[in-house]
Amino acid sequence: MVRPTVISTFAGCGGSSLGYQWAGFDELLAIDFESHAVETFKLNFPDVDIWQADICKVTTEAILERTGIEVGELDVLDGSPPCQGFSTAGKRKVGDTRNDLAFEFVRLIEGLKPRVFIMENVSGMAKGGMKGRFNEILTALKGTGYYVEAHKLNAMYYGVPQSRERIIFIGMRDGQKIKWPERQEIITVREAIGRIENSSKELQESALKHTWQMYRVLTGQEKKKHFSLVRLVNDRPSAAILKDAGNTATGTIHPIELRRLTTTEVAILMSFPADFVQVGSFKERWARFGNAVPPKMMQAIAECVKEVLEGDM
Repeated sequence: MVRPTVISTFAGCGGSSLGYQWAGFDELLAIDFESHAVETFKLNFPDVDIWQADICKVTTEAILERTGIEVGELDVLDGSPPCQGFSTAGKRKVGDTRNDLAFEFVRLIEGLKPRVFIMENVSGMAKGGMKGRFNEILTALKGTGYYVEAHKLNAMYYGVPQSRERIIFIGMRDGQKIKWPERQEIITVREAIGRIENSSKELQESALKHTWQMYRVLTGQEKKKHFSLVRLVNDRPSAAILKDAGNTATGTIHPIELRRLTTTEVAILMSFPADFVQVGSFKERWARFGNAVPPKMMQAIAECVKEVLEGDM
């Protein structure tokens, strides 16, 4: 059987791409603006065309020419527009221009006319003062003529050893009923990283740099909020891995050892394989995973979409 096709926008280091790969999709093109993300993607997906470009300047015509497909032929258009403006972990700004990138995704839906689109974003976009913006985006997605549903999913129920809530939008061009993944058994921090053997370099990188950091961890004074030290609990899924938690004065702390997580441990808690190739500084590598879509979560979603598409062929 011919493998269904996908194009990934805002691809990052390849979290979604890995999920689609595991689900049996053929990725025709990945697009991202950030140079370090593109460098990481190339090392891990040498057979996938990765285009470093500003999505606002990417045209439908250019995508069609680059991939060799016609309008309406693509099976899935995937996208995870940058979410900092919506995130409850930082300063939420309704007017943040990054929030507008979702409408660039809508533009590409209208131009490419894929059979399905899947868009992922933080759950904060549907909370508090952001609800109006969420409704604008949902209205725009429905305005494409697709049958659209939006559900809040927590990655910890879909093979990811991390509590990470996300809003998932799925649109079906031909109006099929959308199938959502069933919950799986939860994986704890101990089960995920309890037996990981880190290199001496990784342990050195993850060391707490200041005496006050160690004191806060030892005395239980770390606050469970952004820009702070958060110690994981062995018998639960990890807390959400944040992009900026790789900074010198912050971090997610190992449940037993007095140190931050290594980036290999972060990768595993995001459901990436331990051998996923990493490049750059500790902060850059951490940010790539903190910004990523958990691959196992996307695999679960993609498998459901694939089942609907194959049933419709």
